[in-house]
Amino acid sequence: MFRQAFNWNELERLRHDVDRLFESSLPRVYRPRSRTFPAINVWINEVEGVIVTAELPGVLVDSIDISVTGDTLEISGTRQPMEEASKEKYHRQERSYGDFKRSVQLPYAVNTEAVQAAAEKGVLRITLPRAEAEKPKQIAVRAG
Repeated sequence: MFRQAFNWNELERLRHDVDRLFESSLPRVYRPRSRTFPAINVWINEVEGVIVTAELPGVLVDSIDISVTGDTLEISGTRQPMEEASKEKYHRQERSYGDFKRSVQLPYAVNTEAVQAAAEKGVLRITLPRAEAEKPKQIAVRAG
């Protein structure tokens, strides 16, 4: 019996090419936007809290909104288009602009009064301290 190895890399390349073909044929306003903007990392410290970083190159700090509702963090804002020369045409445009929104479910409730956010070099860092009621309690065991 003859078996030919299936080339998954070739299939993935074909899928990518077809996606690119359909996206490039649509007018810009109808192209799907990446659902992963901004890219984020989430660190969890079981006692202290959660740290979230988000890559936001080209986004002005004044255009970023951060909210926490229950156990959900939401980051939203607007990235303005880059200035472009009036006589120039794009050869390739991969950087999107416009409104964005990203939600992250947190592993536990946080103290919303103590949430802090800072931006440096295009990276937003949000510190979300764990609510006191959510912190693990040490239980002493008494001898019988």
